[in-house]
Parts: sequence; structure tokens; C-alpha cells
Amino acid sequence: MARFVIVPQWQGSPSSRAMMLMDGAQAIAGDLPRSACVTLDVPLEAGESLDTGVPRYSALSRIRTALDQALGGRAEPVVVVGGDCGVSVAAIGAVAAREPSLAVVWFDAHPDLNTPSTSPSGAFSGMALSAVLGDGPSGLSLPVGAVPRSRVVLAGARAFDAAETQRAAELAAVLSPDALTDPRALVDAVAATGATAVFVHVDLDALDPAALTGVTSPVPFGLDVPSLVAAISALRDAFPLAGSTIAGFAPSSPAAAVDDMGAILRVVGSLA
Repeated sequence: MARFVIVPQWQGSPSSRAMMLMDGAQAIAGDLPRSACVTLDVPLEAGESLDTGVPRYSALSRIRTALDQALGGRAEPVVVVGGDCGVSVAAIGAVAAREPSLAVVWFDAHPDLNTPSTSPSGAFSGMALSAVLGDGPSGLSLPVGAVPRSRVVLAGARAFDAAETQRAAELAAVLSPDALTDPRALVDAVAATGATAVFVHVDLDALDPAALTGVTSPVPFGLDVPSLVAAISALRDAFPLAGSTIAGFAPSSPAAAVDDMGAILRVVGSLA
């Protein structure tokens, strides 16, 4: 049975709807086997920046410590359910520590490649992939080299800030939603990195708004659910899936959560 760690973190998001990410994580957990889930206690309070330039840094740091402890020593693949995209950093770090040739596939409408010096908002979720590469806020980032740029594939991104465009060009590959209609494109991109295992991060805003409405920053012309599921399934056929994250669900109401849950559970099923 797949294992799930539920992390209803909202403090990394810049959105006015950020706290709905807590509802989203809990809604997903409600449709998973209770015995397979561990839920972290995430503070309700925003926290303070502590002169880091990152809003809510103190809360993010507390959650990071708890997530490191929850994932430490686990050898089996775990699906981390956020919350905002920042939860993927610790999850990837835990896997990279035991998989020296790990590739990361980052499905997201936004590349999350800002840094503390380039971020318009200072929000950690917009720096999450930079933090994986060791270029994010101190105390929230992985060591430089834990996951090299040459083993990171950005998939489905279509809303870049200026600084992110240059940083994305340094990655192993950047695949548009159109390119991902062929599942082999993703498999070939990961194979070219020389990786022996893969971690998959899915921010649900990688999907087109017509496929799923409950995200904080919808971007048109995204993936449809069959294309996303097929790409992940092809990847799993080709490589061991060493871990994964699903993040970014922020339903506007309980009824809206129900409407989106069918699509989400198809994605969860492809990861688990």
C-alpha cells in the first residue's frame, strides 16, 4: 500500500486564497486510506519573516523541521500531499539522500525558479525549485548539488517571470504542455539525464483550468488529465518512482472540492 504524508502548509503561497490550501490537502486526505496517512500538525498562524525577506519564514521553518523528521529514515516511496509547493523541497531532499542519481520532474504552470533576490512577492512557493537546487532561502533549501540542474526536467510550465526564463534554460529540459501530449517525450528527457530513479512533483495548476478549477493561480493552455496521467505512467514504466508530491489544491468550497476530486484522484493514482 502506498504511504502518504499530508502537509497542509499554506504559508509559502502569495495568494489571497492561500489558507484554502489547508482545505485542499485535507480534502485529498479524506479520500485516501486513513491507515496509510500521516498528517503533520501545521500551524494556523502566518509566522514572521525574521529579517529573511521571506514572508512567514518562521512557520515555514517549523514545518520543514517536522517534515524532515517525518520523512527521515523512510526507505519506501512516499507521496507527500500539500499544501503549497514548498513541501516538495524536504521530500526531494529525503529521497536524494538515498538516491545519488535522482532526477526530478517538476510539473507546474509556474517554474518556481525565483530566488530571494528576484522574487516579486518573496513567497517561498515561487522559489521552491530554486530551493531544490540550493539557491533558495537559507534554512529552507537543499545543499548545492543535492540535485544538479542537469537532472531536473520542468514540465508544463507556461507562466515565467523574466529571471526564471534564464534559470530554466540551465535545466536538463523544459517541456511545454503540447510536447507532453506524447508521453515518450518525458521519458526521453529523463533518460537523457542519466538518472536511475525519479521524483515527480505535481502542482495541480499544471492542469488546464478546464480540467480543474481549485488552484490559486490558474493559467490557461495547460495539460489535460489524460495527458498528465499518461506521462507519469510512462515515466513509472521506465524508472523507479522514488517519491512524489501533489500540491496546490485550493478549492473555493466543499462542493467545488467534490467537483475536482475525480481528476485529482486520477493523478494520485498515477503517483501511488
